[in-house]
Amino acid sequence: MLDPKFIRSNPEVVRKALRDKGEKADLERFLELDDRRRNLLVKADELKHRRNEVSEEIGRRKKEGGDAADLVAEMKKVGEEIKALDNDIKDIESESDLICRWIPNVPHPSVPVGPDASFNEMVGGWGDPKKPDFKALPHWQIAESMGLMDLKRAAKLSGSHFSLLVGLGARLERALINFMLDLHTAEHGYTEVAPPYIVRRECLFGTGQLPKLEEDMYLVEMDDLFLIPTAEVPLTNIFREEIIDGKTLPVKFASFTPCFRREAGSYGKDTKGLVRIHQFSKVEMVKIVEPESSYDELESLLRDACEVLERLELPYRVVNLATGDLSFAASKCYDIEVWAQAEEKWLEVSSCSNFEDFQARRIGLRYRPAGGGKARYAHTLNGSGLALPRTVIAILENYQTSDGALKVPAALKPYMGGVETIALDG
Repeated sequence: MLDPKFIRSNPEVVRKALRDKGEKADLERFLELDDRRRNLLVKADELKHRRNEVSEEIGRRKKEGGDAADLVAEMKKVGEEIKALDNDIKDIESESDLICRWIPNVPHPSVPVGPDASFNEMVGGWGDPKKPDFKALPHWQIAESMGLMDLKRAAKLSGSHFSLLVGLGARLERALINFMLDLHTAEHGYTEVAPPYIVRRECLFGTGQLPKLEEDMYLVEMDDLFLIPTAEVPLTNIFREEIIDGKTLPVKFASFTPCFRREAGSYGKDTKGLVRIHQFSKVEMVKIVEPESSYDELESLLRDACEVLERLELPYRVVNLATGDLSFAASKCYDIEVWAQAEEKWLEVSSCSNFEDFQARRIGLRYRPAGGGKARYAHTLNGSGLALPRTVIAILENYQTSDGALKVPAALKPYMGGVETIALDG
């Protein structure tokens, strides 16, 4: 959430953010309400000051044995006016807060301006996408032919857009999870966390999924709790409504969780295989940092995610998202896209985002600077390190051989119990 003072002082910046992100919020109504609120606060403060002065006069008169009935009557009216003003201010603040919930974060100046993904800017990458000298199979065909995945029985269990990994397919995903967590915790300095998979509504509001994306969430209606769409939600909210010691920053968390997304606006897209499914596994990284270092921390977060793909020897590219492709809560985001050889397409496997203090304001996350002083809102960042289904896709499509086998990436061999090659017969 943006600071109301920032909105009031920078209305043109906020108007541009709304335009560039393609979001809708009644900014003019917010500004009108904010002006009314400040005027009413002045009136209420004047009346309260008058009440304090007269209360002293009433006390003095009574102490001297004088008559204070006229002042008591006046104060009764003043009290009623103050109560009415306070109620009006409360109503205005409530309406302003509802509008503010729909005002997105302001993009960083380095973000390309454009209405959609065609304006994204490629800023880096690693490895050369190669075309095999044989007919490579798409991931769902090679996985099912090897008995690594069974989509038909997954649909029997849960409906379309769910997966069922079997045998060495499940082992491959578990190997990836352990490899990623070991890399991030042992070498990149993250603390591993095993969070709840079900969270309260205010947690999703805090990280920016609500109210905008409620239709994409899985809701447990009886308890008004949500299945997490990403570990970002519980990890970012760990210190909600707290003031933490600035000496502990940066805080760096890494977590493996399943993730649940209805993908309500995506029906008909990527219907085959693992590209777009409702339940998937992901290793997530979250940082809580001081404002001055947050963009350096974003670059570091990006490097941590990219290293996973480099160690797996999978070609990737890095894209700086344009304003129209940027999430509601982010100020800047890099997408990492891995190459899927058989389908000859780039697949997003990570988004590394800086939210500045947008999420922290929503969840009440502040820190006390190490040198003392007033508590400040922290900056929050997150990035996938990585999402499992599309990483599995990239391995299946880039590591298949002309004889129908599948090589195991060297980085995963210690996690695969000695398996180096998966043959067609499993």
